[in-house]
Amino acid sequence: MTGPDVVPKLLTMDELAERLGVTQRHVRRLVAEKRVPYLKVGRFIRFDPAQISAWLESRRVAVSRDSVTRAGLPRR
Repeated sequence: MTGPDVVPKLLTMDELAERLGVTQRHVRRLVAEKRVPYLKVGRFIRFDPAQISAWLESRRVAVSRDSVTRAGLPRR
């Protein structure tokens, strides 16, 4: 069921850290520096999975075809 009234399951700091493969301390730092999208629910910090996906996609770095050899190793 989707629609404007449906609230997505929000992630906790622990859940986001696990998904990103980083420590909870690193996630807290990203929040403190306002480098990651988050929501304040009362005194709790929560993360919308859709916003996190968009945030990650916006930070994707494309690999230049010239920087990779046929063996998949970087050129020197």
